[in-house]
Amino acid sequence: MSNELIETLKQLIITRLKLADLTPDMIETDAPLFGEGLGLDSIDALELVLGLEKEFGVVIPDAEVGRKVFQSVRTMAQYVLDQKEGF
Repeated sequence: MSNELIETLKQLIITRLKLADLTPDMIETDAPLFGEGLGLDSIDALELVLGLEKEFGVVIPDAEVGRKVFQSVRTMAQYVLDQKEGF
């Protein structure tokens, strides 16, 4: 998994969610995005779904998949890679 993809996803989170007070270095790759981690909510999840679709052309088909994908930046990156490889 490339550091470039991780950094791109962190920047996507900051941009899509208008988190101007954060930098990519402040988002831990393996930290939870929801709850006690970054503290995102369901509206944020929708923004991230749209961001992934627009930026990478990958689709999150349902909420169950979304819960797995948006556990952390690393799980987002793995999903993008898997979709690009045709899994």
